Amino acid sequence: MSYPTEQIVALKSYGDRLSAVTEGGMTYFLLENLRLPDGCNPISCDALLCPAPKDGYPSRLYLSTQVGCGFPRNWNCSNARIVDRNWFAFSWRVEGTALTLQELLVAHLAGFAKVG
Repeated sequence: MSYPTEQIVALKSYGDRLSAVTEGGMTYFLLENLRLPDGCNPISCDALLCPAPKDGYPSRLYLSTQVGCGFPRNWNCSNARIVDRNWFAFSWRVEGTALTLQELLVAHLAGFAKVG
C-alpha cells in the first residue's frame, strides 16, 4: 500500500531518521531514535510502525527494546524478526480507519501513558 507523501513527511519529526521498508508485501516505517513520551526508559529507541493489520491488531508499533513506563505493559510480542532485526511490541489496540500515519503513531505512543 502507498501512503501520501505529506503523511510520511509528518513522521520525520518524531525521530532522527525515517525510512520506508517493505517485507512480505507490507510497508513499515522505520523511525530511528524515536523519542518516547515523558517517563519512558529509555527516552528513545528505534521503532517500526506497521500501519496495516498484523498479528491480530489493526496496526502495530514495534520497538527495538522493551520500554519501561509508569506501569507494566503486556509485552506479548518478543523478538519478532522483521527486516533483519528483532522487535518487541506490547498489547495495544489503536482503533480507527481514517487515521493519518502521524495520528496512528501518536495513538500507539499513548499506550505508554494509559493503563489498559
